[in-house]
Amino acid sequence: MGERAGAAMRREAHRTDSEPASPLRLSIAVAGCGPAGLAAALMLRRAGHDVVLFERFEAPRPVGSGLMLQPTGLAVLRRLDLADRIVAHGARIDRLSGRTAGSGRVVLDVRYAALGRVDHFGLGVHRADLFALLHDAARAAGVPVRTGRTIASSRLAGAQRVLLMADGTESEPFDLVVDALGSRSALAPPTGRALAYGALWATLDWVEDAGFDWTMLQQRYRRASMMAGVLPVGTSGGATRRLAFFWSLRADRLTDWQAAGLGVWKREVMALWPDCRPLLDQIEAPDQLVFARYAHRTLPRPAEPALIHIGDAWHSASPQLGQGANMALLDAWALALALAARPERDAALAHAVALRRRHVRLYQWLTALFTPVYQSDGRLLPLLRDRIVGPVSKLWPATRIQAALVSGLVGGPLRALSLDD
Repeated sequence: MGERAGAAMRREAHRTDSEPASPLRLSIAVAGCGPAGLAAALMLRRAGHDVVLFERFEAPRPVGSGLMLQPTGLAVLRRLDLADRIVAHGARIDRLSGRTAGSGRVVLDVRYAALGRVDHFGLGVHRADLFALLHDAARAAGVPVRTGRTIASSRLAGAQRVLLMADGTESEPFDLVVDALGSRSALAPPTGRALAYGALWATLDWVEDAGFDWTMLQQRYRRASMMAGVLPVGTSGGATRRLAFFWSLRADRLTDWQAAGLGVWKREVMALWPDCRPLLDQIEAPDQLVFARYAHRTLPRPAEPALIHIGDAWHSASPQLGQGANMALLDAWALALALAARPERDAALAHAVALRRRHVRLYQWLTALFTPVYQSDGRLLPLLRDRIVGPVSKLWPATRIQAALVSGLVGGPLRALSLDD
């Protein structure tokens, strides 16, 4: 058996019947080992393309703490035959709850049950678990990973594209480069704006009888300038249940926070949410907390000759609606679907963008609308949220609209990508 024939048979053995198989056979470089890059590499390899992953770290690794997988992202993982594994390690989230400090006024109450489908729920997971799931699947499919490669830019070489590294070296030409380098991608032109607020994240052990609910994402607010949250993230395959704790913080106040010390900060958290004491007792050093910065940006041209930007490299926003990883998975699926549907590369890239553009625009607009309500220095919007929006949101049809919004289902993205069966 020839080497090409053997490789083709191995690729076909890893592909499920529900995944798109492409009539094209392209050499593809995928830049970045986040959810977008790993998912794209896996799908494109299974579809029969020759794929190489490029990663700047010497050993690929996840960055960050917890995230929420929504019905949209889970629909993609289900088609990849990976959903059952991540659900087994994660924490099923049935409800999102937010209350004001002191009075305990309910200003956020989202229940997935309002969607009327038992398979529509949120899943709290640690980024490391999602990374391991996708990374192992990509390697099992035969995707090679070139580590220690910091990408600085790219250039066209005829109809192909070459990656230029920060150390002055170049890659071989590829038929297609998939940019999954995130919101600070060196392959994308600068656009958008940095957001004033970021967040401190820590992964901690779950504490029984501390007032938290394993099936809920819970938050506490003081106006919109102070917020704490607790997200169950599962067990990572072990016996200990884990959670992600996050604290909203202006990026320009990070240095002051570091200088003040943990004691000052812990007292501030306790004044907002006393139930957090057993969580704070687990934080003994500042390096247990990772600060995440956010940007709101949308590339006007996500596809160029022999290059497409997906995930945060195309569109990034605040995490208020929890769509980042889910949008990345949808983008990767759309790319694989488009390459399977179009016999010419650049037409396929345009089709991939068309499949996602409406949903991306909608959620970029919605996130920009909601972010100041929960993360800003304003006073009027939080007052309206607390006095009007909160009570109204408990009534039908607001309950269903909220659930659809948080689930990522507004705009019908699953139907557009043939994922709604």
